[in-house]
Parts: sequence; structure tokens; C-alpha cells
Amino acid sequence: MRVTEFNGGVRVSELEYFSVFQTFDCGQCFRFTETEDGVSGYALGRAVTIRQLSETEIEITPCTQNEFESEWKEYLGLNEDYAAIRAELAEMRKDDAPLSASMETGKGIRILRQPKWETLCSFIISQNNNIPRIKKLIAALCAEGNKISGEGENVFPSPETLLEMGQERIFALKTGFRAAYLYDAAQKIVSGEVDLDKVASLPYAEASAELCRIKGVGPKVAACTLLFGFGKYDAFPVDVWVKRLMEEYYGGMVSGADFGRYAGIAQQYLFYNRRYVEGGKK
Repeated sequence: MRVTEFNGGVRVSELEYFSVFQTFDCGQCFRFTETEDGVSGYALGRAVTIRQLSETEIEITPCTQNEFESEWKEYLGLNEDYAAIRAELAEMRKDDAPLSASMETGKGIRILRQPKWETLCSFIISQNNNIPRIKKLIAALCAEGNKISGEGENVFPSPETLLEMGQERIFALKTGFRAAYLYDAAQKIVSGEVDLDKVASLPYAEASAELCRIKGVGPKVAACTLLFGFGKYDAFPVDVWVKRLMEEYYGGMVSGADFGRYAGIAQQYLFYNRRYVEGGKK
């Protein structure tokens, strides 16, 4: 990987296994909009545009080389050796034709490393929801939080800001039953009853149990949070789409444990292939 800084941004070249479009369009983040040649949106408290210049080169603006090395490299999952990860999955699942095909069609997917608190709230909001509405609710939450914190709509509201907003104000944003869950999450984080840094240090099962202490957080929301915000690649979120593909591909006879320590990455390949490629969306 080669990083070159120019006026206003950086170009990252000699990349392997990274597609802006596939990475940002597989349901793991909700603050970006697809453009003609990439995505534009908010992450790490700022507005950013990420363009796909070629299969092996991207451009990030605004961004300095230091910011890329200290923040964006990890955020985009570019610090992980996906060649080695894919080789391990292929070796472990030698006769798994669906996974092999999915790894090829979704070969540009990487798991983002999003901020822990923002990821938790995003997947609380995602419950019984569709992506356009999830995006709308998150944008409204950020705008309302800005009225209290004054930090700007680019910044996702902190637990303290959500606590100050109160459950009724969160509900007024049309979050529905999720308002109580978001408020409870803020209460438990601010009080220290749930410590996200501690969660990050725990094995997956214990980390999931800790997150499930928050009202409205079940195994699926916990799995998404741990996969997309904590880098716990053994997380294997199961929703209606995943249940369907597991039945169609494997007769329902496999689980996340069957894919080993990179089960979450395998899940993203399978999910992308089933929903976007076979489903005709891509």
C-alpha cells in the first residue's frame, strides 16, 4: 500500500481487496451516500469523500497523510491482511462452493472499524427498520444533538448528549420504541454500568452478554455492534436475509462457529452475494 498526500487529500494506491462501493453498500454503516465514483458522508466527526479511482487506488478528501495513518487506515479496515484472511477461510471451507463464489463476487468488501458508541446506537436504530429510514433517523439524531452540544452535525452525539436530550426528545425524532433503548444505552454508558472499552477486551460471548444488558439489545444487535465497531470478526449477525441464505446454501446446517475466527467476514461475503448479486441489486 502506497499513500501520497496532495492538496486537500490523500491517494492510497497498490490496494488489494478493497472496493468503496461494496464496503459502504453492505449494511454496515449508515452515514454515507453513494456518488458516481465513490461515497460521501460523515465519519470520525467530519465530512469526507472517498473516491474509487481504480481497482487498486482510492482518494480520500479532506485528509492528510498523518490522519490516514492514525485514523482512516483503521477505519477502512486497510490495516488488516485480507489476502491472509481469505486464504484461511478458503482453506477452512475447502468444499464450500457458495462461500467460494461469494468471496469472488464480494472480494472488495472490508469490515469497517467504526466508533463503538455510534455503532451501538446505529444498530439499535436499525431494528425493524429499512436503510433509508435508518439514515434519516441517525441524521435527525445528529442534528438534534448538535443543538445541545454545539459540536456540529458531523459529530455523532455522545452518551452524555443523548442523556441530556432525554427520552421524550429522542422519541420526538420519530425513533419510536427505539427511544427507550437509546436512552437506556446512554444511561448505562454514562453511569459506567456498561463500559465499552471493557467490552472491547472481552471474548466474544462475554462481550455480547455485556451489551445485552442494555435495554433492547439482543444477540443480533450485539453481533453487528461487535463486528462493525469492535473488530470482533468472529461475530456472525443473523437476520432474515442470513437465515434465508443459510437455508438455501447449506440447508440451515451451519452456524457462525463453522466459519472460525473470521465468521463475520464470511457472513458479509455471503450476505452481499445473496442479496445484491443473486437478488439483482448489483
